[in-house]
Amino acid sequence: MIQGLQCNKVESFIDDRGFLSQILPEGDESFNIKRIYSTGNFSKGTIRGFHKHSREKKAFFVTSGVAKFVVVDDRKESPTYKQINTFVLSQLNPSVLVVPTGIYTGWMSLDDKTVIIGISTESFDKNNPDDERLDPFTYGDVWEIKNR
Repeated sequence: MIQGLQCNKVESFIDDRGFLSQILPEGDESFNIKRIYSTGNFSKGTIRGFHKHSREKKAFFVTSGVAKFVVVDDRKESPTYKQINTFVLSQLNPSVLVVPTGIYTGWMSLDDKTVIIGISTESFDKNNPDDERLDPFTYGDVWEIKNR
């Protein structure tokens, strides 16, 4: 696993009314939230990424559908430099993916109308951008779904 990357199972509480899922635990001082947003893809196979941030730490949670996340460590000083990890996040098995700075992230919808919540430690500042973008196939076809 890429150093500092976390994929934390989310505890859900279910009763006859429905469910409640706590995305980030109360009192988590390591994640100072500045911005929360949602992003959706209309159809499966749509790819968003790759991008990384030098100041911003992010967390991702799938609220509907299914998404394949691909993350690549681009921190030269890291023992996991250039390592690639993949995760499948879904509302069926809720987890939150926490991504430190310096790591490229991208995601692809595996289901139509997939929606994710993004949580960020930085405010958006169009005059001082904090993102670097790459072609989604920079690391090969990491998006292929392999039959097992």
